Amino acid sequence: MKRTPDRTDLRAPAVRPGGAKADACAVAAAALLVLAAALIGTHLQNRYGTLRVGRPPLVGQWMPHLGPGTPAALAVAVAVVAYGPSLAARLPWRPLLLAVWGGALAWTWSLALVDGWQRGVAGRLTTRHEYLQVIDRFQDIPATLRDFHAHILVGAPDNWPAHVAGHPPGATLTFVLLDRIGLGGGAWAGAFVVTAGTTAAVAVLVTVRRLAGEDLARRAAPFLVLAPAAVWTGTSADGWFAAVAAWALALLALAVTGSRPAWTGCGAGLLFGLTVYLSYGLTLVAVTAAAVLLLGVRRLRPLPYAAAGFLVVPVVFTALGFDWWEAYRLLVTRYYQGAGGVRPYGYWVWANLACTVLVVGPATVAGLRRGGAEAVRSGRAALLGDPVPRLVLLVGSALLALLVADLSGMSKAETERIWLPFALWLLPACALLPGPRGWLAGQAALALLLNHLVLTGW
Repeated sequence: MKRTPDRTDLRAPAVRPGGAKADACAVAAAALLVLAAALIGTHLQNRYGTLRVGRPPLVGQWMPHLGPGTPAALAVAVAVVAYGPSLAARLPWRPLLLAVWGGALAWTWSLALVDGWQRGVAGRLTTRHEYLQVIDRFQDIPATLRDFHAHILVGAPDNWPAHVAGHPPGATLTFVLLDRIGLGGGAWAGAFVVTAGTTAAVAVLVTVRRLAGEDLARRAAPFLVLAPAAVWTGTSADGWFAAVAAWALALLALAVTGSRPAWTGCGAGLLFGLTVYLSYGLTLVAVTAAAVLLLGVRRLRPLPYAAAGFLVVPVVFTALGFDWWEAYRLLVTRYYQGAGGVRPYGYWVWANLACTVLVVGPATVAGLRRGGAEAVRSGRAALLGDPVPRLVLLVGSALLALLVADLSGMSKAETERIWLPFALWLLPACALLPGPRGWLAGQAALALLLNHLVLTGW
């Protein structure tokens, strides 16, 4: 079936077949980084106990195991490796988006169920650090928001659990509202996070197609399905945060390339506003938003609408009594009162990157290497004309945001979940790789090994 090219497609991307040796060297260097983080981290943890993670550099425990999701995970992996690239090339666009979401759902659910239903899904968001511990304290939402700041610090009366204190109240309110509509408890919370979080793959594809062309988006599609990041998308709340941020960027991409900037611009602004009330660190999504604006052909038209949409969420929370800036100031103090004040910056500033390698996989490492080489080769002149440099700019903006988060010192450990909203935008770099089936097999193997050998914290 012949597909009609998207009207925003640019010239067909010229993905160069060479560089296999350089790809192998990049992957080997990334593997050595992970090995160093594991060996040095284990030594530091055993001797000083300052890393506060079970299996450096990951939060988790060494626990080889099988589970009810194992056969399904293997089946999904084989199916995507065997048929993913060909289906991505020939399916019409909208059915492809549905197939990507369905594949991501199947992959994430099966990986979560490797740990079993209770341990892998229903119990993950009910532990002592998680959001569901405080649902009953939000009986009067406006009163709780007015009083939210008083419970952030360690030592404050009835101080919030770590994840509640570490995020704006929009994160907790997600699960409060689920409870209010009859979807209370850990099972519904886990199902919501997986269902919503996997839509991020669709949002990334929509954005790549609009800004770098359909061919590259199709090449990236199987890698967004079979991402090792799915190990943590199911079932950490950060998977939900990643989806909100991804759809904000997708709507912004539609606004700067489409003919209806008002609706898509307002929608993007509204979701950007919600994003920063889900996680303080997601203010760095502005870096990728700037790249989207730069790549758009109508970069100024949607800005007034986006600004108007953005103001909605902050105005509502402020009117209800929550002060974002004061809460963030108190959070910084709380961070250093807890594990953040003990974990050594000198280790985590590079070990965090080892975590990211495990989240995005070897194919992404090789794709980023190719993207960097392409950026050097093409230079600035090709930025607005060629699909590959445009994709490199989009992916590079997410990498820049991740590096800023790393250097800030406010992300020492747990970045396998915290950085999901940035890491997902590195995966489209895999579109630059030849021979996708081999790389997909490597991605799947890494995810399966991680999920079956380590009992992760999420």
